[in-house]
Amino acid sequence: MFTSKSLLFVLSAFLATTYAAPSSLNARKADVSATIEVCTDANFGGSCVTIPVVSDQCIDFTGGLAFLNEAISSAVIPDGFVCFFFEEFDCADSGSSSGDEVTLQGGTFPDFEAIQGIFGSPSFNDLASSLSCSPE
Repeated sequence: MFTSKSLLFVLSAFLATTYAAPSSLNARKADVSATIEVCTDANFGGSCVTIPVVSDQCIDFTGGLAFLNEAISSAVIPDGFVCFFFEEFDCADSGSSSGDEVTLQGGTFPDFEAIQGIFGSPSFNDLASSLSCSPE
Protein backbone atom coordinates (compact mmCIF):
# COMPACT_ATOMS: atom_id res chain seq x y z
CA MET A 1 0.00 0.00 0.00
CA PHE A 2 0.92 3.63 0.27
CA THR A 3 3.43 4.81 2.78
CA SER A 4 2.96 8.23 4.30
CA LYS A 5 5.97 9.43 2.30
CA SER A 6 4.51 8.29 -1.06
CA LEU A 7 1.08 9.69 -0.16
CA LEU A 8 2.68 13.04 0.68
CA PHE A 9 4.50 13.00 -2.67
CA VAL A 10 1.27 12.32 -4.62
CA LEU A 11 -0.58 15.03 -2.68
CA SER A 12 2.24 17.54 -3.31
CA ALA A 13 2.22 16.79 -7.04
CA PHE A 14 -1.56 17.20 -7.17
CA LEU A 15 -1.44 20.57 -5.39
CA ALA A 16 1.40 21.82 -7.60
CA THR A 17 -0.61 20.93 -10.70
CA THR A 18 -3.78 22.49 -9.30
CA TYR A 19 -2.10 25.79 -8.46
CA ALA A 20 -0.16 25.88 -11.75
CA ALA A 21 -3.28 25.42 -13.90
CA PRO A 22 -4.59 29.01 -13.73
CA SER A 23 -1.30 30.53 -14.85
CA SER A 24 -1.01 28.08 -17.75
CA LEU A 25 -4.62 28.87 -18.67
CA ASN A 26 -3.79 32.58 -18.68
CA ALA A 27 -0.79 31.90 -20.90
CA ARG A 28 -3.00 30.05 -23.38
CA LYS A 29 -5.50 32.93 -23.37
CA ALA A 30 -2.69 35.35 -24.22
CA ASP A 31 -1.76 33.17 -27.22
CA VAL A 32 -5.26 33.38 -28.70
CA SER A 33 -5.09 35.77 -31.63
CA ALA A 34 -7.62 38.41 -32.50
CA THR A 35 -10.08 37.75 -35.30
CA ILE A 36 -12.07 39.83 -37.73
CA GLU A 37 -15.51 38.96 -39.02
CA VAL A 38 -16.55 39.65 -42.60
CA CYS A 39 -19.95 39.04 -44.17
CA THR A 40 -21.26 38.95 -47.72
CA ASP A 41 -24.35 41.06 -46.95
CA ALA A 42 -24.83 44.38 -45.19
CA ASN A 43 -25.72 44.33 -41.50
CA PHE A 44 -23.78 41.07 -41.03
CA GLY A 45 -26.12 38.99 -43.13
CA GLY A 46 -25.41 36.43 -45.81
CA SER A 47 -22.38 34.22 -45.30
CA CYS A 48 -20.07 35.34 -42.51
CA VAL A 49 -16.61 34.06 -41.65
CA THR A 50 -14.18 34.73 -38.82
CA ILE A 51 -10.60 35.23 -39.97
CA PRO A 52 -7.63 35.13 -37.55
CA VAL A 53 -5.51 38.28 -37.60
CA VAL A 54 -1.90 37.48 -38.43
CA SER A 55 -0.03 40.77 -38.31
CA ASP A 56 0.88 42.16 -41.74
CA GLN A 57 0.00 38.92 -43.56
CA CYS A 58 -1.89 39.31 -46.84
CA ILE A 59 -5.00 37.17 -47.13
CA ASP A 60 -6.31 36.65 -50.65
CA PHE A 61 -9.93 35.67 -51.09
CA THR A 62 -9.12 32.52 -53.03
CA GLY A 63 -9.45 28.81 -52.30
CA GLY A 64 -11.71 28.31 -49.26
CA LEU A 65 -12.29 32.07 -49.05
CA ALA A 66 -13.15 32.52 -52.75
CA PHE A 67 -16.82 33.09 -51.90
CA LEU A 68 -15.70 36.37 -50.27
CA ASN A 69 -13.96 37.67 -53.40
CA GLU A 70 -15.72 40.87 -54.46
CA ALA A 71 -18.56 40.00 -52.06
CA ILE A 72 -17.76 41.60 -48.66
CA SER A 73 -20.43 44.02 -47.48
CA SER A 74 -19.84 44.28 -43.70
CA ALA A 75 -17.04 43.68 -41.19
CA VAL A 76 -16.07 43.82 -37.53
CA ILE A 77 -12.47 44.81 -36.77
CA PRO A 78 -11.26 44.36 -33.16
CA ASP A 79 -10.21 47.44 -31.20
CA GLY A 80 -6.49 48.11 -31.45
CA PHE A 81 -6.24 46.77 -35.03
CA VAL A 82 -6.27 48.33 -38.45
CA CYS A 83 -7.21 46.36 -41.58
CA PHE A 84 -6.56 47.27 -45.18
CA PHE A 85 -8.99 45.87 -47.77
CA PHE A 86 -7.73 45.81 -51.36
CA GLU A 87 -9.58 45.58 -54.65
CA GLU A 88 -6.65 43.62 -56.09
CA PHE A 89 -5.21 40.25 -55.00
CA ASP A 90 -1.88 40.11 -53.12
CA CYS A 91 -2.82 43.24 -51.13
CA ALA A 92 -1.61 45.22 -54.12
CA ASP A 93 -1.40 48.93 -53.47
CA SER A 94 -1.55 50.12 -57.03
CA GLY A 95 -1.02 53.76 -56.10
CA SER A 96 -3.39 54.79 -58.84
CA SER A 97 -7.07 54.76 -59.68
CA SER A 98 -6.73 51.35 -61.37
CA GLY A 99 -7.09 49.63 -58.01
CA ASP A 100 -8.75 50.80 -54.85
CA GLU A 101 -8.37 50.12 -51.16
CA VAL A 102 -9.92 51.09 -47.85
CA THR A 103 -8.47 51.30 -44.34
CA LEU A 104 -10.67 50.36 -41.38
CA GLN A 105 -9.63 50.82 -37.75
CA GLY A 106 -11.18 48.85 -34.89
CA GLY A 107 -14.96 49.04 -35.04
CA THR A 108 -18.16 47.75 -36.56
CA PHE A 109 -18.82 48.44 -40.24
CA PRO A 110 -22.34 47.22 -41.08
CA ASP A 111 -22.49 48.54 -44.65
CA PHE A 112 -19.58 48.88 -47.09
CA GLU A 113 -21.89 50.95 -49.33
CA ALA A 114 -21.13 53.82 -46.93
CA ILE A 115 -17.34 53.33 -47.13
CA GLN A 116 -15.47 55.14 -49.88
CA GLY A 117 -12.23 53.78 -51.30
CA ILE A 118 -9.16 56.00 -51.05
CA PHE A 119 -8.94 56.39 -54.84
CA GLY A 120 -12.49 57.63 -55.09
CA SER A 121 -14.72 54.59 -55.50
CA PRO A 122 -18.09 55.89 -54.32
CA SER A 123 -18.57 52.66 -52.34
CA PHE A 124 -16.31 49.77 -51.35
CA ASN A 125 -19.18 47.28 -51.34
CA ASP A 126 -18.37 44.01 -53.14
CA LEU A 127 -14.88 45.17 -54.19
CA ALA A 128 -12.39 43.50 -51.81
CA SER A 129 -10.18 40.70 -53.11
CA SER A 130 -7.61 40.67 -50.31
CA LEU A 131 -6.88 42.11 -46.87
CA SER A 132 -4.08 42.69 -44.42
CA CYS A 133 -4.42 43.57 -40.71
CA SER A 134 -2.00 44.67 -38.01
CA PRO A 135 -2.04 46.17 -34.52
CA GLU A 136 -2.37 49.97 -34.51
